[in-house]
Amino acid sequence: MRRERALFLCTHNSARSQMAEGLLRHLASDRYEVFSAGTEATQVRPLAVEVMRELGIDISQQESKTLDRYLHQPFDDVITVCDQANEACPVFLGAKRRLHWSFPDPSKATGTKEEQLAVYRLVRDAIQERIQDELLATK
Repeated sequence: MRRERALFLCTHNSARSQMAEGLLRHLASDRYEVFSAGTEATQVRPLAVEVMRELGIDISQQESKTLDRYLHQPFDDVITVCDQANEACPVFLGAKRRLHWSFPDPSKATGTKEEQLAVYRLVRDAIQERIQDELLATK
């Protein structure tokens, strides 16, 4: 059976798109090949790694990548997870479906480490809910 291909895009490919990649891979690796990228490459944020580890998902080996490498590849779903990436996203001619899910940037959270982790958890859980409702429940 052919697995569908999904690409999550965000500006820096450091938190939201990385968590989405890890979540979909964890929930449906038998059904999806999953990738993530950004309009700029930075690094995977340690707090994103930490909140994903709480769910038993290890994203510590994922790398921040730019979307250039994926522009000419076929995808079933190209999903932007931040407003900036949605505005800057080039046309993916090989994409069957283009979705935009707007999530707040957890890396902008302030306060204690625990307060910042709480924001990352809220975003992680919101991403997981969208994946389950819009990608997995419909297939």
